[in-house]
Amino acid sequence: MENERISIIMPSYNSAKTIERAIQSVLAQTYQNLELLIIDDDSSDETCHIIQKIADERIRLIRLKQNG
Repeated sequence: MENERISIIMPSYNSAKTIERAIQSVLAQTYQNLELLIIDDDSSDETCHIIQKIADERIRLIRLKQNG
């Protein structure tokens, strides 16, 4: 498993207060061959803006068009 890429899925909805800390926690792991898929469920706060400001090619933001 040493070189295998793993995917981490993180759901998100109006989590502007906590999303950056959650992302940094994932990116700080010792195993670095990963992708972080953040599924945003139509947040109405600054969540997506915060995610987009974090420059890391391992992060993919998927925005759902409507909640639910």
